[in-house]
Amino acid sequence: MADVIIPSLLRELTDGRGEISVRGHTLGEVIDELDRLWPGIRERLCKDGRLKPFIAVSVDGRVSLRGLSQKVLSNSEILILPAVKGGEGWRKGKRRFHLRW
Repeated sequence: MADVIIPSLLRELTDGRGEISVRGHTLGEVIDELDRLWPGIRERLCKDGRLKPFIAVSVDGRVSLRGLSQKVLSNSEILILPAVKGGEGWRKGKRRFHLRW
């Protein structure tokens, strides 16, 4: 089973658990299984069948560019990276820098 690292912003949905092992052959299947166990996770991560903008997911140390179709192995480590806003780069709602994957 793949190990999913849950960010603190989503732990309210997982009874405080920071790491969860689930089955799935793709990132979409993993998120479906997480949502089956803890309803509401998919809604927080996905919209219209895709990852929401500014949500990145790392599979085995590499940020996925394939979205929900990203392949997942039974021993994969999946890290959900929600957007963090604030600091020097943000002023009046405008970005002054861009993140590249």
